[in-house]
Amino acid sequence: MTFQVAVIGGGSWGTTVAHLVSHNLPTKLWCRDPVVARSISQKNRNIRYLGKNKLHPQLHASVDLEEVVKNADIVLMAIPSMSFREVLRKLLPLSKPDTPIISLTKGLERETNLTMTQVIASESPGRPTGVLTGPNLAGEVLAGDATAAVVATENESLRAQAFQVFSTETFRVYTSEDVVGCELGGAFKNVLALAVGMTTGLGNGDNTRAAVVTRGLAELARLGSAMGGAAETFSGLAGLGDLVATCFSPQSRNRYVGEELGKGRKTAEVLAEMNNVAEGVVTAPAVTSLAEIHKVETPISDQVTAVLEGKITVTDAYDILLMREQRSER
Repeated sequence: MTFQVAVIGGGSWGTTVAHLVSHNLPTKLWCRDPVVARSISQKNRNIRYLGKNKLHPQLHASVDLEEVVKNADIVLMAIPSMSFREVLRKLLPLSKPDTPIISLTKGLERETNLTMTQVIASESPGRPTGVLTGPNLAGEVLAGDATAAVVATENESLRAQAFQVFSTETFRVYTSEDVVGCELGGAFKNVLALAVGMTTGLGNGDNTRAAVVTRGLAELARLGSAMGGAAETFSGLAGLGDLVATCFSPQSRNRYVGEELGKGRKTAEVLAEMNNVAEGVVTAPAVTSLAEIHKVETPISDQVTAVLEGKITVTDAYDILLMREQRSER
């Protein structure tokens, strides 16, 4: 029997992962938009999100969720955090109860502050779950650039299966048991990319960006450790690796949003002109909330949240951080 993969979400990252996995296994991709689905199935391109980039010729896309999910042996969820639970609830009755679900989403659910695997567990207890994360910019993966990623799951057989599903000549997969640490790294880095973008929009240079990344990583490690993540995770692919890629790449949508805010534009205005979702906008308030719950200091993330909520300007946030009391590095 042929092993079947279902990818849920036809945005840039979901389509890219579906293209990647199609090199290894028969893959179907669920899209909300019928225009996107037809573009992929008929022209081997996702014109809306990935332009003229050619996709694997055997990748099939559909707007019929049941068609995509019913025979799948593994489901990969690339749905934005704000819609993740809604789509999950629709697909669960269509899938086998023991079918593993791996999250491709780097964010937190705003209403509950849950990670995506925690959302899956709350809706389908006992189901094998995991997360794919790391410094994985869609355009570079699609181009075949050498890339490393990590699949985190507590399920031993699913960890072994990850190599079969994701590994290619240029996409190197590592595994981890630290699910919460890997998910927090993937979510938190988007918030810090907003911060780096804001400093860039204000006209600051590499010294400032390096300071934000380094002190931001300290915030991630403090909060992640308080929530049960392993310290080594935050210096690995899911932590430092993803943070560097997202904060310094011009392809980063979260950094772009931050830059535009730093230039004085409004959040709603910037988001309205984007096709893709900037997860950091939704995740920042959740990070601030979690930091309060766990009594951890996250000053950079707190200022990003304040800017997004319209409480202060980017210039005010920059000045507040500079006025913080100086102390030993830790």
